[in-house]
Amino acid sequence: MRIVGIRRSVGTGIEVATLSEDGGKVTVIAPLAEFWADPAGYMAREATGPTLASDEVTPVPPVLPGARVICIGLNYLAHIAEGSFRDQEIPPYPTLFARWTQSLTVDGAEVPVPSGEDGLDWEGEVVAYVGRPLVDATPEEALAAVVGYSTFNDLTSRRAQKLTSQWILGKNGDNSGPLGPLVPAAEVGDLRDGLRVRTRVNGETVQDGNTAQMAYTVGDTLALISQTFTLRPGDLLATGTPSGVGYARTPPWLLQPGDVVEVEVDRLGVLRSTVVGNDARTGA
Repeated sequence: MRIVGIRRSVGTGIEVATLSEDGGKVTVIAPLAEFWADPAGYMAREATGPTLASDEVTPVPPVLPGARVICIGLNYLAHIAEGSFRDQEIPPYPTLFARWTQSLTVDGAEVPVPSGEDGLDWEGEVVAYVGRPLVDATPEEALAAVVGYSTFNDLTSRRAQKLTSQWILGKNGDNSGPLGPLVPAAEVGDLRDGLRVRTRVNGETVQDGNTAQMAYTVGDTLALISQTFTLRPGDLLATGTPSGVGYARTPPWLLQPGDVVEVEVDRLGVLRSTVVGNDARTGA
């Protein structure tokens, strides 16, 4: 099962739908807020809404406007070694930062390079979706609350990211967080068992990692977060990226307008984005 967000026409509300195997049709499950009120229940039942051609609807992330998008900044062991903590011991707690939902987009969307940037950097990832409230959860309870996963690309404006010690500016460019369809957790399994995560730029593999290499697991990280604030259904955790990012290369390699970047994750599929110039930013 692959779950997506759709909008039938301008001005209408977002609905959650299943995507057919060939991607040509969607079947409506429920309005967005209703789905996230009982995501596990809706996933366990057959979608009963209308079936529509995919080209008759506008794809949008199946994400609540008020959802928290929490990201692990350095998680894969080899990426930690090429980043801020090279030659240092792995910190006991993960580096966390936030995205706003407005930065999220979908498979196939165009991603503009902001002004002042030399390009965008790729970060292929897996996102986990929280399916029920978590307060002071154990790692086991937190992992059991995950209802699904999707591919994600944490496309980063490196210049903006490095202007200050906080990363939020560089991590919230327009359309810089493309998400693939949500796949139920039961179909994905435990990330600790290992899913291959690959990123390609114009067909060339630039990242090739495995979720078994994560330093901070999904359950441990969600449990840690739940000690400070309540996690709610629809919140997202971006689990970090493997080694091979562009800024750490010699010389650095950043995405330019016209480049196509793909993130492929076992059991989750391929997420494709096209990079465009800053003039594509409309402010809409």
